[in-house]
Amino acid sequence: MNVSTAAPGLTPGLWNVDPAHSEVGFVIRHLMSKVRGHFTEFSGAVEIGSELKDVKVTAEIQAASIDTRSEDRDAHVRSAEFLDVDKYPVLTFTSTGVRAEGKEYFLDGRLTIKDVSRPVALEIEFNGVGEDPWGGTRAGFSAKTTINRKDWGLEFNVPIGGEKLLLSDKLDLLLEVQVVRA
Repeated sequence: MNVSTAAPGLTPGLWNVDPAHSEVGFVIRHLMSKVRGHFTEFSGAVEIGSELKDVKVTAEIQAASIDTRSEDRDAHVRSAEFLDVDKYPVLTFTSTGVRAEGKEYFLDGRLTIKDVSRPVALEIEFNGVGEDPWGGTRAGFSAKTTINRKDWGLEFNVPIGGEKLLLSDKLDLLLEVQVVRA
């Protein structure tokens, strides 16, 4: 499928992620509610070809930049019980393709956490292309997926009575990404 059909105005070439106008976030059930967090340091690029099959996406996330609005929780998630940021400082994503299923689009790729690389499929929404006030061209995307954190060795949990656990295995990844034409 042609990129211009799926994403009108998105032209071939290199587009760099603008971290000041993007967010890499997540949601996990903790006890009886959900906790949200995000990473404050990340970078990425999108190489657009004329066909969806030619699109390439790469991203790097600095694991230590996690922010859940709790310094104690952030320190615990940075520890060896979770992300082990001293040993594995970077999380990465490399696309393997873009596909359409009806009117929905998916960015397939490999997510690497703690040197464990597994396939993921991000459901993507194209939010448009436009000129910015500084003469640049920007495009926006939203993306989401759900992973099982244990698939990446993120095993820590605490029983809290019966069969209940402190944390869900399910982790929702939510991205709002703005890219700038290079």
